[in-house]
Amino acid sequence: MISISTRSRLFLSFLICLFLSVSEARSVSNDSHEENRITDDTAEYLRSYGAKMKSYMNFSVEPCDDFYEYACGNWKKPRRSNHKENNMHSIDYSLAVITEQLMTRTQLAEALNVSAELLVTQRFYNACLTAVVSPLPAADPAYLSLIRSVGGFPAVDGAAWNASKFSWFNMSAHLTNYGVKGLINENIRHTYPFDPYFERPYLGYDYLANMVDIANSSSRAYKRNENRMRGYLQAFNLTEEKISAVVAGVFDFWREALSIEDKFWGEELMCIMLSNMHNVPIFSQWRSYFEIAWNGQNFDEEKYYYCPYYYAELDKVCAKHQEAVANYLAMLLLYRMESSVKDEKYHKEHCLMQVQTTMVHLISKLYMAEHFSEETHSEVSGMVKELRKTLRQELENADWLDTETRREALLKEANITAHIGSYKDEQLTDTMIRQIRNLSVVEDSYAQTMINLRELETSLQRFNGLHYKERASDSKPLDFLVGMQVNGFYYNLDNSIYVMAGILQAPAYHRSWPASLKFGTLGYLVGHELTHGFDTVGSTYDGTGEMRSWWSFKSEDEFQERMQCYVDHFSNYLIPEINHKINGDVTKDENIADAGGLREALAAYRSHMKQLQKNGENNETLTPQNEQMPGLDLSPEQLFFLGFAQLYCANYERDNYWKELQNDHIIEKYRVLGAVTNNEDFAEVYNCPLGSAMHPKSKKCRLW
Repeated sequence: MISISTRSRLFLSFLICLFLSVSEARSVSNDSHEENRITDDTAEYLRSYGAKMKSYMNFSVEPCDDFYEYACGNWKKPRRSNHKENNMHSIDYSLAVITEQLMTRTQLAEALNVSAELLVTQRFYNACLTAVVSPLPAADPAYLSLIRSVGGFPAVDGAAWNASKFSWFNMSAHLTNYGVKGLINENIRHTYPFDPYFERPYLGYDYLANMVDIANSSSRAYKRNENRMRGYLQAFNLTEEKISAVVAGVFDFWREALSIEDKFWGEELMCIMLSNMHNVPIFSQWRSYFEIAWNGQNFDEEKYYYCPYYYAELDKVCAKHQEAVANYLAMLLLYRMESSVKDEKYHKEHCLMQVQTTMVHLISKLYMAEHFSEETHSEVSGMVKELRKTLRQELENADWLDTETRREALLKEANITAHIGSYKDEQLTDTMIRQIRNLSVVEDSYAQTMINLRELETSLQRFNGLHYKERASDSKPLDFLVGMQVNGFYYNLDNSIYVMAGILQAPAYHRSWPASLKFGTLGYLVGHELTHGFDTVGSTYDGTGEMRSWWSFKSEDEFQERMQCYVDHFSNYLIPEINHKINGDVTKDENIADAGGLREALAAYRSHMKQLQKNGENNETLTPQNEQMPGLDLSPEQLFFLGFAQLYCANYERDNYWKELQNDHIIEKYRVLGAVTNNEDFAEVYNCPLGSAMHPKSKKCRLW
């Protein structure tokens, strides 16, 4: 199981250029004039970045009253999509700028033997730049032709649509080939044989439909979904009467489909019990899904089927609403082709993101060759070692562990493997890059090009599964090969941690930063992932990646009690924007990892500084001033906590709060508040009086 702790987007281009110039300068010359220039450039960068950090802060709020508001109260960024925006997302946008630069590196591509693939990428990018991407030209013949080939669009085709030949299941299966999660919600396992597994289908477009919201035609959810459908249908010049009837039909279908969940509360375990209780056989059409979507791949299929009872009931509902189901799925395909570009000024950025996310192995190979230095690798490796040392100390000092359980825990820590930058498998990486040649860029039809792109994306995601017989049983997921991603994660199956090269940019990392800030940002992120090896899931795997019980009953009971503290603490947070509380049980492992990561990172920073002093490095790099950020009147350890909090500065719309409730990572504000209120050092560093909001009198939660 992979635990993803951060995801990415929005940085100012001049900072990227500055970063590149500083890095380049360091590699050119060592003479005194050059060193002075580097020093000057670094000082200017630090002043600039310090001013940026300061601009995010709300000094009218005391840090002990609301540390998130203090750190992020003035963080305001333009919304570029319908999704939430946070400070970590800025890295995605900075990487997009770098992607544009990399597409011009023809000599580098020749040296790496990827010229043909870069040429295809350039052709797609140029086609995207000249295309109309917003609003989506829904009535484009290419889209309509595809819809008709997989099931039809009765709202548009009228009497020409043949209900007797329509299969809602087959249409859903075809749509998965373009990454559409229709009435088959396909996911791909990260473990051999990298086969598909399924979750309950989610209904809706911009806003996931639920029974409460769509029961009220004036609700935001109803309006957003209605407007989305009306936009598509108007492109076909349908009458208002026809459009209203089609929209109403889709909502009627959704209501009946959602009512199925009431019979088993949406829980898969209950669904399985009902399937067994009612003797419901495996849904008969799954074989056709594997034929349509997986080239008839011969997996051990029975373990992949989602709840027979659910699909038996859904089949009855779909039979009653055939036209509505076909219309819904047709518009869902159009939705998949949408760009989400809210303003034409983001057009180029959108095209770069398409390249960055689809031609990912190619762009990553170029990125690693040009931007990932040995110096960065060495520094990050050193930080990981320091974090592991503090984790080991936490395990050694956990007096609630009995001797045998502690021995197993320490053995597990000792066997952790760290990968900095990416996982390396050059042969497989090159194989993935060669797949880009399969993308057909149609000069006079960007719609057809987009269809081809979505099909390529899906085939790349399925590649391991489609070729699993050629792979070893211990093969890694394909995304482990991609260094240019904003990610860090812990992988239970081989007890390893990954710090990907793409995350090594502000606000997570910069080589020029003081160590106090580096440990508060990247150090915390690394500690977070290491702690996942000892959360409620990680603790069920041993040091070899085998799932087995290595806990004594006594230690397990204490573990559960400490874990419950986190569940209870976070369940008390009320999100006022939607008047809903956080689910502390669903989010417990991420909250445990946040708390552990923050504690380990501060201990690692303190250990790092003591080690420098012990080694006699009493030079100017150890002065308190050089462990601070220019323009911020903060001690090094106060800067440490500020850097952590500003990773999670965020903008939300009301819809985003509801979507985040389904996530195992809680809303950013409460990640920050929950971590610092359960951290003894924070209260000391910021001089928070006992009883203040950030230093409550209640017992602090602590696992590690």
